[in-house]
Amino acid sequence: MIDLHCHLLPAIDDGAQTIEEALELARIAVADGITHSVMTPHVHPGRYENRLSNIETACQTFREALDEAAIPLKISAGGEVRISAEIIEMLEQESLPLMQSEEGEKSLLLEFPHERIIPGTENLIAFLLGQGITPLIAHPERNKDVMRNPKAIDVFVEKGCLLQLTAASIAGDFGRPPKKCAEILLKAHADNILLATDAHNSQYRPPKLEPGRKAAEKLVGESISWEMVTTRPAKITNLS
Repeated sequence: MIDLHCHLLPAIDDGAQTIEEALELARIAVADGITHSVMTPHVHPGRYENRLSNIETACQTFREALDEAAIPLKISAGGEVRISAEIIEMLEQESLPLMQSEEGEKSLLLEFPHERIIPGTENLIAFLLGQGITPLIAHPERNKDVMRNPKAIDVFVEKGCLLQLTAASIAGDFGRPPKKCAEILLKAHADNILLATDAHNSQYRPPKLEPGRKAAEKLVGESISWEMVTTRPAKITNLS
């Protein structure tokens, strides 16, 4: 399985804080059946000033630690980018941590504020799509506007966005409202959804995809549930 969203890189955001903790998370991921993880630290202007260059450097350091610890987890660089006007500047500066497929197709893991969908979001989405970048909207099932009205996300899917649901939401670990919203989105947009862990720590938010995949299987079937954690993420990530 491929995890497109996790916070394993140590001391770079609110995920793992030490290399020991990061390696522990990697072991949990491998035990769950994850073979490849995209490192997606927060890119949040004013809070987490991460950019492509320092993320790539942190990835290389972590990759060496994984090799030394004999943990068979492949990693690549990405980022969970909070929606903001700075995205345009970062794109111009080539500092935006985009995911890119072997065919050259580009995607961006885009985070909405947890409380709402801010005005102007559709304009930014249109800009990214116009630049040949597919927005992958992070955990929409945990956005309060979407929980209140799951159809609020429909316009973004119709424009060409993909949705990244958190496996733990589908499994019920975030409580009933996100689980219910995730189930509605799964039924409505099964062809546009990928699953990821959004892992931060080993105790409360571990890097486990399988519990969510199994829960999704009950709603969309086994074949599609596997696509959400294998072929679909593989299409937007360079696994070499």
